[in-house]
Amino acid sequence: MGSVMHLDEVSDMKQYAMAAEWKVSEWLNVAQPLRLQQLRGRVVFASVFHMLCPDCVAHGLPQAVSIHRRFPARELVVLGLHSAVEHRAVLGTPVLRAFLKEFQIPFPVGVDQAAQGPGLPHTMQAYGLRGTASVLVIDRQGRLRLNYSGRAADLQIGALLGQLLSEPAPRAAPARRVATGA
Repeated sequence: MGSVMHLDEVSDMKQYAMAAEWKVSEWLNVAQPLRLQQLRGRVVFASVFHMLCPDCVAHGLPQAVSIHRRFPARELVVLGLHSAVEHRAVLGTPVLRAFLKEFQIPFPVGVDQAAQGPGLPHTMQAYGLRGTASVLVIDRQGRLRLNYSGRAADLQIGALLGQLLSEPAPRAAPARRVATGA
C-alpha cells in the first residue's frame, strides 16, 4: 500500500508538476471524450481501477461514487480510469459497459490505452502507478496533488479535497460546464 501525503505537504503548490494528459482509447458514461485540460478550474478525483480487482470493487469505486454524489460537479469532477493489466483479451468494452451498469458507476470512465506487449497501460506508466486500486487528485490549476496506490482512507481524501476546493480557481480559465455523466 502507498501512503497519503500529509496536508502540510499538499499546501506548497510550487512542488507539484502539471498532471499528464491521459492516453485513453475510449470514454464511457460521457457524450464526448474528455481531456484534463478542459477540466481546469475544478478539482479532479480519479479512481484508477480494474474491474477484476477486489479492492477496487469493494472500496475504490464505492469511494469514488460517494465523492461524486457529495460534491457539486461544477467544483469537483470524478473520473474513472479502467486500467486492464491482466486479461485484456477478454475484458473489452462490452464487458466494461456491463460492469459499469451493474455497479451503477455514474461518472465518466476512460479506458487506459494498452501498451504494446505485456507492459502497463500508457496512463499508468505516465503516472508511475504500480497497480490498482489507485487514486489521482488534480487541483484547480491542473497540478497533480496526490498519486496514491492502495486503499486511500476516506477521511484523508475528504480533508485533501476540502483543502483543494477552498483554493481559488485560476483566473484565466473560467469554470465552464462540461457534461461529465449522470
